[in-house]
Amino acid sequence: MSAGAVSNEQAPNGQAPEEFRSYYGQPVIKEPTWKVPDVPAYLYLGGMAGASATMAVLAELTDRPELARNGRIAAAAGSTASVVALIHDLGRPMRFLNMLRVFKPTSPLSVGSWILAPFSGLTGASAASALTGWYPLLGRLSAGAAGVLAPAMTTYTAVLLADTAVPGWHEVYRELPFVFAGSAVSSAGAVAMLTTPTGQTAPARRMAIAGSALELAAERRMEHTAGMIGEVYRTGRPGRVLRAARALTWAGAAASVFAGRHRAIGAVAGLCLSAASAATRYGIFEAGRVSARDPRYTVVPQRQRLAEKEQDAQNSG
Repeated sequence: MSAGAVSNEQAPNGQAPEEFRSYYGQPVIKEPTWKVPDVPAYLYLGGMAGASATMAVLAELTDRPELARNGRIAAAAGSTASVVALIHDLGRPMRFLNMLRVFKPTSPLSVGSWILAPFSGLTGASAASALTGWYPLLGRLSAGAAGVLAPAMTTYTAVLLADTAVPGWHEVYRELPFVFAGSAVSSAGAVAMLTTPTGQTAPARRMAIAGSALELAAERRMEHTAGMIGEVYRTGRPGRVLRAARALTWAGAAASVFAGRHRAIGAVAGLCLSAASAATRYGIFEAGRVSARDPRYTVVPQRQRLAEKEQDAQNSG
């Protein structure tokens, strides 16, 4: 081992591991420069918009016009606001437009830009038709096309985060899309419960409950399979935010069960789940930034993987 760094891996003879240090205590990787609240808002709004677009299509097919209309509006508002948040973080609109100049299938950022841009246009057209009553066929076609892109909208931001070198995101690349998908579905159901008459919100309530269950289960698995990286999701500010998000998710899901005939309970459920989804995205975002600052989370898992590969090679030999 080079001078200036001490490993926290298990020492010989069962001795306690020494504390890991990097050179001069500096991070090994650069912390993301993405800003708050722009990027957490971008993560939340895009997911909510994607799930709302799916809900709008299903509501149209099951003859729930008010739910379909509000789903279209939520999808358009969420995707438009998501684009605004992203552009504000980038600093100039041209930077967003430059990402659309070339399509790179191997780049999650490029693919995500090509999902977000057409999705925003399609949801805007479908919402405009729903609000004005003009060109209903075009509105339905736009809503249907947005529904095709909607599943990608709910999860591509998770892939975008996991594709970075930030250990708090990269190490949980398997579970993160499921956390984001569940959060998106529950938030879309929440917005619908806040905006739609109770008689048409049955699908939204089911979405809220199912999304909450998926989010809670995936987040629990994420923290337990992340190894030492799981620390960043349990401690400090990210830990506090994520615990609050889980409490709000449980409360919102429970209220959704009893919201069938009570608009006030539905509103409480909607507010709890909306706040929970936003808090989940912020907590995960902050956990990643914390992991980037501490070199232990970058180096130690790499050494563990290398040791496992060497052990596998010895066993196979």
